[in-house]
Amino acid sequence: MMAMKIHIPTPLRAYTDKQETVTVTGASVDGALKALVAAHPALQQHLYSADGKLRSFVNVYLNDEDVRYLPAKEETPTSENDELTIIPSIAGGCCRPSDGCCR
Repeated sequence: MMAMKIHIPTPLRAYTDKQETVTVTGASVDGALKALVAAHPALQQHLYSADGKLRSFVNVYLNDEDVRYLPAKEETPTSENDELTIIPSIAGGCCRPSDGCCR
């Protein structure tokens, strides 16, 4: 297994000792994410549901590819030069009409 980088979004850095990037080993996307959680257990509840599945509002990119659309999804093999990026979905209401974003 090769070491690879996982980029941590700002809201989750509180659980990685404020690290922006964490290096882990894993032969697949799933293996890398599990290594991340093993190194930083507080991330478990933020990344995975109680039944052990990646939460639907957590988006993971392997290099520039959304893992949800890869043929093998989380089982996609990884290599040393690959990077994972975790991007939590952000939902919100409508902004003020005066801002010009609501129509």
